[in-house]
Amino acid sequence: MKRPVYRALGALSVLLGVIGAFLPLLPTTPFLILAAWFFARSHPEWEARLLVHPQAGPAILAWRDHRAIPRVAKLAATVMLGISVLGSAFMLPSPWCYAPAAFAAGVLGWMWSRPSV
Repeated sequence: MKRPVYRALGALSVLLGVIGAFLPLLPTTPFLILAAWFFARSHPEWEARLLVHPQAGPAILAWRDHRAIPRVAKLAATVMLGISVLGSAFMLPSPWCYAPAAFAAGVLGWMWSRPSV
């Protein structure tokens, strides 16, 4: 019973990760890490495909092995979140324009507290 649910959640996580590659506030790598976790329990072949992927694989393995985030990913996330915060500051009405900045501050604080590889 768990395998089909895990497989569906893994596929949904991959879909959200792909969408996140194009939307600045939706992160890609955490969804792919989650997908690998679900696939490890339901579909090992799909997990293996994620682990050998040239872009996603090293980040997933760094998180699994060391709970670390690659420095280049931290820098990219910082830039993308900064762009999103600036854009929302001009587009959203007050007080909603402060919500993305608060979210970004929390995410960036947590992310930069993790080890780098």
